[in-house]
Amino acid sequence: MRWLVAGAMGMLGTDVVQRLDGAHEVRALGRAELDITDPESVAAVVHDVDVVVNCAAWTAVDAAETEESAAFALNAVGPQLLARAAAAAGARMVQVSTDYVFDGSATSPYREDAPLSPASAYGRTKGAGEWAVRAESDDHLIVRTAWLYGAHGGCFPKTMARLAGEREELLVVVDQVGQPTWTADVADLIVRLVEATAPSGTYHATSAGEVSWHGFTRAIVSTLGKDPGMVKETTSEAFVRPAPRPAYSVLGHEALERAGVRPIGNWRERWHAAAPSVLDLG
Repeated sequence: MRWLVAGAMGMLGTDVVQRLDGAHEVRALGRAELDITDPESVAAVVHDVDVVVNCAAWTAVDAAETEESAAFALNAVGPQLLARAAAAAGARMVQVSTDYVFDGSATSPYREDAPLSPASAYGRTKGAGEWAVRAESDDHLIVRTAWLYGAHGGCFPKTMARLAGEREELLVVVDQVGQPTWTADVADLIVRLVEATAPSGTYHATSAGEVSWHGFTRAIVSTLGKDPGMVKETTSEAFVRPAPRPAYSVLGHEALERAGVRPIGNWRERWHAAAPSVLDLG
């Protein structure tokens, strides 16, 4: 099977390419090789492929509040062009999306078909990207994920590990709850979805279970052999950001179960598996 990966140099894209290596033919394209917002650039590369995976995105959540048009170009126009080209080439389109398409006011896991209700510019642009892919391609997989961390880019665990080495205590919010998810697990799930010929639709690629940022930080600190008691509770009111963060980012996995595709395991189990490579613990 011939795959094209856009955004192949990012944290998730790198893991997707590594997961495909040796199993499928893969064309890995970073920003220098492919501008997904340029129709000519997209048309020049999307041909003779069976699967197009879009890992390219504007991910600066706060900056999107003042630069929404630029975020829209990457998060909505780009996916539209890729999906249109994929459809013309007879390829399956895989669009990576986010929990930010929801406002976080739920109290139980979001279903894949829950109405979109983004509270931020970033969420609006990613939601528009989902709509564009659905409009342009009948053969698509929209894969939402959240709270990503990985070995190939900056991420929350790396930041907390660095701060734990510099400070005697860490203040971390306890009122934002989600599913810490390893990019290697998302990459694996994307490949398994395609290989299983899963029906077109929306799927959630997040770890099972749920935890607050505070609880996740305690797990990170414990991995480093430090006292998790150094992690103190605070609330979102103490860390006001330009873009609102969803208070509840837990995504359900019913669509995976219907498709007969195994979901990602529990976040704590997966963190233990990921930590050596993410934190470079040797």
